[in-house]
Amino acid sequence: MQLTDFKALTFDCYGTLIDWETGIWTAYQPLVERIGKSLSRDEILETHARHEADQEALTPGMIYSELLGVVHSRVAKEWGTTATQEEGAVFGASVVNWPAFIDSAAALQYLKKYYKLVILSNVDRESFKGSNTRLQVEFDHIFTAQDVGSYKPNPKNFEYMLEKLAAEGIQKHEILHTAESLFHDHLPANNFGIASAWIYRRHAQEGFGATQRPASMPHYDFKFTSMAEMAKAHQEALRDKS
Repeated sequence: MQLTDFKALTFDCYGTLIDWETGIWTAYQPLVERIGKSLSRDEILETHARHEADQEALTPGMIYSELLGVVHSRVAKEWGTTATQEEGAVFGASVVNWPAFIDSAAALQYLKKYYKLVILSNVDRESFKGSNTRLQVEFDHIFTAQDVGSYKPNPKNFEYMLEKLAAEGIQKHEILHTAESLFHDHLPANNFGIASAWIYRRHAQEGFGATQRPASMPHYDFKFTSMAEMAKAHQEALRDKS
């Protein structure tokens, strides 16, 4: 299997292209300062991950920015304090401020020359607009949790994506799902028989950060530590073919 075997790259966005861990950690700082406890970055992220995954399963039709506000309130309660609805709304609106990884835009612009680029993300359409501006590329399709009515790893999200891409002649074997999260993306991709590339952004860190631990370790077909490394590997694959 080679990177050049595919017609479409389907991307998780947050954690893969957008540095959501920095964004989440930053957005929690007012709450962390209030409780006066010394919490590590990963402690904050892991607490968020647990509550976010649970809330997504409980309220699959809730808009992501609103869901983040509920998660913020739940986290505050666990930390022994309360948060106002206004504070939750500010937290939920922070998605547009989450930074892109420094290599994302250039890698996407390069890959756009060779593939259809597709977003499959646990986000709402309005929040993604800010992230899309940071990524500086026009995606061929943007499929959000708001469109589907559920959150990954729910199989409905992958069913929706496959149906939409099949309608324009892109079959499952022509898709490479590209993502950081083993829990949200690689495990369900395995269940659907979709090839996947792991963008292992946390390669220098322990644990799973802002994502839940997967029930089992999924298979992946490619592994890169950055989008820049993936783009370089594609260039090498093209040279090998010539």
